[in-house]
Amino acid sequence: MAATATEPLRTGVLGVPVSVCPDVFDAALALHQRGGGQIVTLNAEMTMAAKADPALGGAIAAAALVIPDGAGVVWALGRQGYRVRRSPGIELARDLLAHAAAQGWKVALVGASPAVMDQLTQRLRRELPGLQLVLTAHGYQPPEAWPGLEQQLLAARPDLVLVALGVPRQETWIQQFPGRRCGLWMGVGGSFDVWAGVKKRAPAWMGALQIEWLYRLLQEPARWRRMLSLPAFAWAVLRQG
Repeated sequence: MAATATEPLRTGVLGVPVSVCPDVFDAALALHQRGGGQIVTLNAEMTMAAKADPALGGAIAAAALVIPDGAGVVWALGRQGYRVRRSPGIELARDLLAHAAAQGWKVALVGASPAVMDQLTQRLRRELPGLQLVLTAHGYQPPEAWPGLEQQLLAARPDLVLVALGVPRQETWIQQFPGRRCGLWMGVGGSFDVWAGVKKRAPAWMGALQIEWLYRLLQEPARWRRMLSLPAFAWAVLRQG
């Protein structure tokens, strides 16, 4: 079956589901029209984490749209004969925010630190004047606050929910809402930090060379253990043939 913009083809990388479609933005809008669902941004590191963590693997499997966020996933799909473009989640999320502002969508933001959330909301209101933020909540809530926050979120019936709680927490937290949520729900990792101006995204030339991972490692040296999953991913794909 061929993939279309509105009906992505479902395939897999190392047994982890991924969607193949010509345009992830069009696919996301079509998903919203169908009632919404969870969007996951898959890279090599997350793929290996999903194989080791059943909860994360289950959340990805249950997601309505899994986009190829990382160069490794695009490479693995290419070995299967699928020619797809890398679709960074930070870019899709920003495009959806712009669309939300233009169309009057209700938007909720959850995650990051209190300071980042404050800076983020100020910037977004300045850069996207039409943005309708119905709920904003930082990710450092005490355990007893989350049930109430979740009820507020569901009651707001947002069209778009962006969640920056880190992998795997953001994916598994979103997945707990099946059947009760509407709109698009998407984990965005460190995107809030970038949009708030706290961190910088890798330069475009590093993205073109597919070495954004190196920029992140230089910014956060403590990530080196997690980066060991990259050669493990490549070896697993090569062994698969």
